[in-house]
Amino acid sequence: MNDWPEAWSDDNRGGRYGRGSGSAQPESARVMRQVRRGQPAPPGQAPYGQVPQQPRYADGGYDDYDSGYNTGQVYGGGRGGGDGHGPERPAPDWRRRIKWTAITLVTVLVVTTVATYFWADSKLNRDVDLSKVIERPEKGEGTNYLIVGSDSREGLSDEDKKRLRTGSSEGKRTDSMMILHTGDNGPTLISLPRDSNVEIPTFKGSESGKTYQGTGREVKLNAAYAEDGPELLVRTVEFNTGLHIDHYVEIGFAGFANIVDAAGGVEIDIPQDIKDTKSGADLKKGKQTLNGEEALAFVRTRYALAGSDLDRTKNQQKFLSALANQVATPSTVLNPFRLYPTMGAGLDSLIVDKDMGLFDLADMFWSMKGVSGGEGTSMNMPLAGSAGGNLLWDKDKVKQLVQQLNNDEKVTVKGD
Repeated sequence: MNDWPEAWSDDNRGGRYGRGSGSAQPESARVMRQVRRGQPAPPGQAPYGQVPQQPRYADGGYDDYDSGYNTGQVYGGGRGGGDGHGPERPAPDWRRRIKWTAITLVTVLVVTTVATYFWADSKLNRDVDLSKVIERPEKGEGTNYLIVGSDSREGLSDEDKKRLRTGSSEGKRTDSMMILHTGDNGPTLISLPRDSNVEIPTFKGSESGKTYQGTGREVKLNAAYAEDGPELLVRTVEFNTGLHIDHYVEIGFAGFANIVDAAGGVEIDIPQDIKDTKSGADLKKGKQTLNGEEALAFVRTRYALAGSDLDRTKNQQKFLSALANQVATPSTVLNPFRLYPTMGAGLDSLIVDKDMGLFDLADMFWSMKGVSGGEGTSMNMPLAGSAGGNLLWDKDKVKQLVQQLNNDEKVTVKGD
């Protein structure tokens, strides 16, 4: 009996170490046991399917030998983890993720803004040509907008006309006229009563191009619009005031009601109970939210008011400022489902001059909002009485007012 492992003999030992067989026949190919990964085995016991740790002879003694197989590690397998459960994923690069997220958001914002700009710009109806207005006053400081509310029924069905109590008159006339001045000293909103007594000057026909000589004929201000449209109205306002009009903006009945409804209604404080069968207004005193139909009735009412047209112009100023303030709230600006319908309703309904841009419109809008916020002044044109049903302007006060506007000074003139 020898001390060598089974199938070994002294004769096979020679001067080498090995695992030769004691048989004279060649040893058959050995089959390596499969190396399996799994949980580590208890101390002192080799896991199933793994080659037990082998000793190494070095410098005359045995030393621990680790070939890599005793742990089931397979070399060349990539980024292996020490737990034998597969490759580990690298830690996420949060700086890079935040960077690309920010770039994506900025890109989307820029594209949306540009697309919205061109969409909105394409919807403006630039039908008024102020180059046809002749003998214009010199332009002053700041910007002057002539804002006109017409009684146009265009776009209204017979049912709408009945519901809104607009009547069915053909053509269109001015229902309200205002001058909005914007500058460095706050906005100033001046109502021009439709019954104001004015002189029709020499003008060039907007369609015919023919020059019509002035004869000193005096009419109500709204007659100028009825006679030859926006261009003659601008010419008449400039001639009778000496104030240069930079931009023209007009809106009809249908557009006004649609804007209010798209904005979700407008909250306003009604100064008194109003019941007017002509406009259809039936409103109680106090703070309330008006829809499009109610708002239109409110701004058109004059027969139920003590001051008639003068009180109506004050209500119109008050409502337009409230509308601008309502549209500028976060609930509208930050809500695309409300913002885009409101913009669409407004832009579809507006008629502006050919040089009017979106930035000009935005300036007008924010200035209207400023009037309601107490940053500006609202007033009627100063009056000196009436004659034959026409309201006479106080020429001295009007001259002083125009001078302050042309110089972009703080307005100190008081109106009616």
